[in-house]
Amino acid sequence: MTKLNKVLSLLILVTLAVSCGKSSNDNFTLKGSIKGLKKGVVYLQKDGDSSIVDLDSMTITGQSEFTLHTNIDEPIILYLKLFKNDGEEHYIPFFADKGVTEITTTLKSFSYDSEIKGSKQQELLEEYLGVMSKYNNRNLDIIEASFMAQQKNDSISLDSLNNLADHIIKRKYAYTIQYAMNNKDNEIAPYLALYEARNANPVYIDSIYNNLTPEVKNSLYGKKLGEVIANRNSDN
Repeated sequence: MTKLNKVLSLLILVTLAVSCGKSSNDNFTLKGSIKGLKKGVVYLQKDGDSSIVDLDSMTITGQSEFTLHTNIDEPIILYLKLFKNDGEEHYIPFFADKGVTEITTTLKSFSYDSEIKGSKQQELLEEYLGVMSKYNNRNLDIIEASFMAQQKNDSISLDSLNNLADHIIKRKYAYTIQYAMNNKDNEIAPYLALYEARNANPVYIDSIYNNLTPEVKNSLYGKKLGEVIANRNSDN
């Protein structure tokens, strides 16, 4: 084989390797690293009609960095899944949009140590989850206090704590509804109505939907919210 033929063959192999990793139609890239991971498989996934769908995957053999690709039409919740053959499921959900998202985390605390840099919808989701975390921590304190009250047969304190727990639930719903209303021009609004406030008073869910901009109403989660409302109304 001549030197020129060797060079051409090498170029062809490199081109094939790149094309296998990324399609020309891909418009979304997930870059990341998992500190401490030496061996495993990472998957990029989305919700299907009845199950989780794999979009891309990469085998980790020594390196902690990975790159995954897919094509998306609009902002959507995707999942980074780690398989490390320990019998447990390890997921990081995130709000993806066209372009690049970066996720860094650790093997020890895969889900909890994750830092995500990417879409505007992800930033809005993290802001929302930050407030919800405070409510959830307060609720854990109430659960602990309720347990102590039960041990002491303190019915007065227990009733008071139960009322406080109900109040926190109402506060969480109120914040979720208001956050969705304030972000009517973002896909986070119908997403929250669907998955974080579905059990709220239907009047508030209707208000969120009616408040959406036309573009967001026509989005993936906007359409799903519209279908939920339509199905509910048809059953009444």
